[in-house]
Amino acid sequence: MAKQRKIIGVQERVPLAKGIPLSIQHTFAMFSASVLVPYILGISPSIALLMNGIGTLIFIFVTKGKAPAYLGSSFAFISPALLVIGTEGLGYRYALGGFVVTGLLMCIIAVIVKFVGTKWIDVVLPPAAMGPVVALIGLELAGNAAQTAGLIGEDGAMAADLDPKVVIVFLVTLLLAVFGGVLYRGFASAIAILIAIIAGYVLALIFGIVDFSSIGTASLFELPAFQTPQWSLEAILIIIPATLVIVSEHIGHQVVTSEVVGQDLLKDPGLHRSMFSDGFSTMLSGFCGSCPTTTYGENIGVMAITKVYSVWVIGGAALFSICLSFIGKASALIQTIPGPVMGGVSFLLYGMIGASGIRLMVDSRIDYSKARNLAMTSVVFVVGLSGIAINIGNVQLKGMSLSAITGMLLGLIMYLLDKYHLTNEYEDTKDEQDADAERLRTFFEK
Repeated sequence: MAKQRKIIGVQERVPLAKGIPLSIQHTFAMFSASVLVPYILGISPSIALLMNGIGTLIFIFVTKGKAPAYLGSSFAFISPALLVIGTEGLGYRYALGGFVVTGLLMCIIAVIVKFVGTKWIDVVLPPAAMGPVVALIGLELAGNAAQTAGLIGEDGAMAADLDPKVVIVFLVTLLLAVFGGVLYRGFASAIAILIAIIAGYVLALIFGIVDFSSIGTASLFELPAFQTPQWSLEAILIIIPATLVIVSEHIGHQVVTSEVVGQDLLKDPGLHRSMFSDGFSTMLSGFCGSCPTTTYGENIGVMAITKVYSVWVIGGAALFSICLSFIGKASALIQTIPGPVMGGVSFLLYGMIGASGIRLMVDSRIDYSKARNLAMTSVVFVVGLSGIAINIGNVQLKGMSLSAITGMLLGLIMYLLDKYHLTNEYEDTKDEQDADAERLRTFFEK
């Protein structure tokens, strides 16, 4: 029988010689997405890297080292922030004020969760809705991975005149990431993603598709550019609706991380601790001139593939991010990693997150002979994958965020119908809900 790869637990320390490459692996996974947000908003990536690292360390501290998560730059605020920046009389410093208020709101929600508990999640997001929501966290990013790789354009159409070199680099990186985790032995299997990135980068160098121009213009050492927030009710009202997005995103990420590590993180260390950490990090970033933070799916994918869940490794990645914020040329060097390399890795990372949602549905043994379960899963999937969107003020809800809210509404309606005995399968449904909740509890306890 083949020997199963050793799992490194959440609070397990890793020897320094192994911890450094494992942390670098996480740094590479989050880097391109995390610096893209400040680039779009027109601020220095160095301040984002600094606050992402600090925010991650705060997250680990507040959650008592029991919840592995990396906090990167949030994409949910790009649209409203750009609107604030483009509004006459306002600017990015006014967007920072909105970020601070949003982070404060998230902290307040966390305090409410502390006192009301998490049982409401079982009501508003039963397994038939939670499973597809978690799967959509990865599935809706599939197009982003293809765009990063240069295989499709921003409109979703196949890229014209696709360079064979790009395709080869993409395929080599992807295949090394896929088969590395299966074929490598010992420690090499734990850093399969890092090996794939390095091999893909070397191949891209040979093909001449690496652009080093950014290194020449970058300074060796640089201080992150701090800014102080300014306050405007108009700007705050534009930014605040994004709170809906990050709250639903946070719950989904905590559920999928729980599924990956095999522990119910919503209960221990508790959703209130992780959500407060996320909100406090966003608030602190707003005060310092950075962009809001959120838990990163890329790093969840790395954990799912490598089976290394140690917060010490995540903390190491946070320290690397902080160091990079002061070393301009090192940061610029990582930015030279071409799209086909990061796209090849992202194909696997995002797919693993999607598979975790499917695994959750399988493990909870949802009875799809029940019309309610089939309907909830079907609607949540279609809402998330159809591309439909709803605008709340200047914030657009779509994909996983919209599907999460849809799943919550359906779950709440089904609960009320059952409570007042209005469904034709009330007794069976009540027993089934209790059984689903018990199966999930048993799964996490194992």
